Amino acid sequence: MLKLTYTNDGFYIESLEQSLEAWVTNRVMLALRSGTSLCVEPSTASILIPLDFPCLDQLLENAKALTGEIVEITPCDQHSLEVVLEGTWLGADVASEEGLFVCRLSDRLESLLSGWSAVRQEW
Repeated sequence: MLKLTYTNDGFYIESLEQSLEAWVTNRVMLALRSGTSLCVEPSTASILIPLDFPCLDQLLENAKALTGEIVEITPCDQHSLEVVLEGTWLGADVASEEGLFVCRLSDRLESLLSGWSAVRQEW
């Protein structure tokens, strides 16, 4: 499972071993027990991948086989591509700009996107 955390400072990607269903259930239980609001809804998330990403060819090559995981890959500008993923949004409310996006992906795709995240941290 891939988890994208959106904050005021940007976003972070991490790969988790826990199943999507178990992780979402734990988050809902935490919100119930702590009395905090939580909106859980199907959604999409976009990630901008620079064209000079070392594994870009592998990502594009594997994207064709990953139908259902990657909704779309489109050119964004002269420097990047937009990768759209399907998953679940968890936030304080529907319009929240901060929150978590989780999705179930193949090990290969998680590895490629996590690799991009590691490279992005170095830049």
